[in-house]
Amino acid sequence: MPLAGEGETRIVLVAAVALIDADGRVLLAQRPEGKAMAGLWEFPGGKLDSGESPEAALIRELREELGIDVSANCLAPFTFASHRYAEFHLLMPLYVCRVWQGVVTPREGQVLRWVRPAKLGEFAMPPADKPLVAMLRDLLS
Repeated sequence: MPLAGEGETRIVLVAAVALIDADGRVLLAQRPEGKAMAGLWEFPGGKLDSGESPEAALIRELREELGIDVSANCLAPFTFASHRYAEFHLLMPLYVCRVWQGVVTPREGQVLRWVRPAKLGEFAMPPADKPLVAMLRDLLS
């Protein structure tokens, strides 16, 4: 049932991950030109396919987007974002991952940046990602 003042809207489920390197930095990816919210920085991840779990989606997306292999048991659920955009409502679980195989490589034209937790707030991000920054800073400080 919609909240008072809200019409019915579709829910989009997206999984994201805060990859944390050995130096305690977090990986951000810049959305490439041609995509919605191009130029903004976000945590890697993507939409879930039909019937796919958030962990399976992240494993698939990280292989496709960054060329790394992640095991489901290395994905620790951390928090989530719930944000209403004009066209849909985004529900995004955020996981933390410190262990993966391979070298992080941009495979879809995105710019990548390893960022110290204290500097995460300096990057322009989609509205759904912004509230996650303070929680990550608290976790990593």
